[in-house]
Amino acid sequence: MDKKNALRAGALAAGTTLMMLLMSSPALALTRDDGDDPGKGLSVVETLGLYVFAPLVLFVVIAGLVMLLDKSKTRVTKPSSNIDVKSEARAKA
Repeated sequence: MDKKNALRAGALAAGTTLMMLLMSSPALALTRDDGDDPGKGLSVVETLGLYVFAPLVLFVVIAGLVMLLDKSKTRVTKPSSNIDVKSEARAKA
């Protein structure tokens, strides 16, 4: 019975998605507005530089500055000197 319900849910989801895609408007991308003056398009190199390489460079610069200017001490766990370790520890019953 689970297979039948899964098939029904999948068909419903696919049908809903298809109906939403068919009924949505094309965002009016073909008609120009008054005063619309788009510039020339970006080349592939410009697009990759703007949307891929610039964020990567910015991330590396920020991460480098954070690591370089980190004022916290190196976190090394040191054993405490006030702990008395006894080798003859026995449980009392």
